[in-house]
Amino acid sequence: MTTRPLPRILAAALVGAALVVVLSIKLNAFRDYQIAEIAVEVTAVAGLTVLTGLSGQISLGNGAFMAIGAYTTALVMMHLGWPFAAVLVISAAVTAVAGAIVGVAAARLHGPYLAGVTLMLGVALPSLAYVYPGIFGADQGLNVVYTAPGFLGVNFPLTRWEAWICSAVALVTLVLLANLARSRVGRDWRAVRDDEVAAALAGVNVARARVLAFVISATCAGMAGALLAVITGLVAPGAFPITVSIALLTAAVIGGLGTLLGAIWGSLVIVLVPAYATDVATSHGLSTAVAANIPVAAYGVVLILVMLIFPQGIQGAVRWLLRLFGISAARSWRKAPAPDARPTAGDPPALSSPVDDPPGNPRTGGLPVPPFSAGPPELDKKAPGTP
Repeated sequence: MTTRPLPRILAAALVGAALVVVLSIKLNAFRDYQIAEIAVEVTAVAGLTVLTGLSGQISLGNGAFMAIGAYTTALVMMHLGWPFAAVLVISAAVTAVAGAIVGVAAARLHGPYLAGVTLMLGVALPSLAYVYPGIFGADQGLNVVYTAPGFLGVNFPLTRWEAWICSAVALVTLVLLANLARSRVGRDWRAVRDDEVAAALAGVNVARARVLAFVISATCAGMAGALLAVITGLVAPGAFPITVSIALLTAAVIGGLGTLLGAIWGSLVIVLVPAYATDVATSHGLSTAVAANIPVAAYGVVLILVMLIFPQGIQGAVRWLLRLFGISAARSWRKAPAPDARPTAGDPPALSSPVDDPPGNPRTGGLPVPPFSAGPPELDKKAPGTP
């Protein structure tokens, strides 16, 4: 017996929330910051997984959408002083509009051409901070002041609250995207990814599906940028180089394209592996120049090993291990009801039992019917001498 998708997804989200709460209480402030950073990456990578894994569009400019969300958050909080929940909605809306504009402009581009356009966006957009220093602060950036709510007490750690907020946004994003991927919109995305011509012939509006995927991905990146602005306390162009966009795409590939659980695995890798490699380099007394390159080398080694051993990413490896131990994940949709095989009034009797029929037409005892035939083959033969 299978369970319905939504209760399963909500149950998994509640388990994840409880795990985050327990870890944030047991661990120190630095680990709380890492939890918040992982949640930020999960939010951004999940949107990129929808764009690349489900709709088949390659984007190297999601770092630019993160910058839009971060600067929107900083400007609204500085000049309007709105609560963070409202600021998060405003940032998501602004980046959604930006994603729609880019999506419409790139709707007819594919493959390397689309990647080139989004790469140009990721390189050029953060540079606007230098063009308008009075608004965006140029190199110095904009400060973001955020405090924990008063009802938590004066001594409540701010890093723990940030870990809770970022994790809550990430979990809500995953729940919404998981349900969206199982809806008609998700089926349209997969159809467009597999074959645009066949999808168009099936009635799918290809351009609208591609633009909608860009909007969803940009919205997730904008929310991630808003969360990043809060946990770092500073928004500057140096925080959004092109390497951010490449790291997001790498995380989606390492975790497993097209799977939201893969977004979690990829985010864990791009956050924890460089930090662990830096700690190892420092503990072994390496020079500053060598220690600075160790995280990059470790990051590359992990990427190469995952791609060589498990081309479908870490989530593909997890599925392989589950199958190896005889554990199969339950299907996320309900089984279709069995068709009613009882004959209706006026139907001729079956030539054999439906259970014993081989694959084919049940009316002919399992024998295939030629194309454009109105009945069994022997009934289509004309008697000798007839016109």
